[in-house]
Amino acid sequence: MKALILTVERWTTRLALLLACLMLVVASSLGVFQIVTRFVLEQPAEWSEVLIRFSLIWMVFFGIPTAFRQGAMVSVDALYRYVPAPAKRVLDVVVALAALTLMLIILWWGYDYAVRGRVQTMAGLEELSMFWAYIAMPVGAVFSILAIVANTLDPRRMELETAQ
Repeated sequence: MKALILTVERWTTRLALLLACLMLVVASSLGVFQIVTRFVLEQPAEWSEVLIRFSLIWMVFFGIPTAFRQGAMVSVDALYRYVPAPAKRVLDVVVALAALTLMLIILWWGYDYAVRGRVQTMAGLEELSMFWAYIAMPVGAVFSILAIVANTLDPRRMELETAQ
C-alpha cells in the first residue's frame, strides 16, 4: 500500500509541478503581451491582467504539493534540529496533521466558495465564471494532501539538507 501511495503521489506531484510551471509561462507571456499592447500599441487589453492574476493563483496552488513533498512547506527546521531523535518522528506526525487539517479546510471551504462563486463572472472576461479561478484552492489541496501523506510515509528534508 505504501508503494502504491508513493507511486501515485510521485506522478501527481510531477503533474502539479508541470502545471505550475505552465501557469508561470502563461502569466509571464501575458505580462509581456500586456506591456506591448499598453505601452507600444496604446490599446490595453483589460482581460490580460485578470488572466495573469488567476494563472498566478493556479501556479501557487499547483506548486504547494512540491514544497510539501520536499519537506519545505511548514518550516520547523530550528525545532527539528534541537529535538531528540525519538521525538523527531512525533514532530513529523504533528506537522503532518496540522498541514492535513489546513488542506482539508481549504478543500472544504474552497469548494464551497467555488460553487457559490459560479454565478459571478470575471471582470474583463464576462463569459468566464469565477468558478474556474476559485476551484484552484480545492484542486491544489487534493494534490497537497497526497504530498503530505507521502512525505509522512517517506520523509524528505530538502530544506534542512541545503541549509547552512
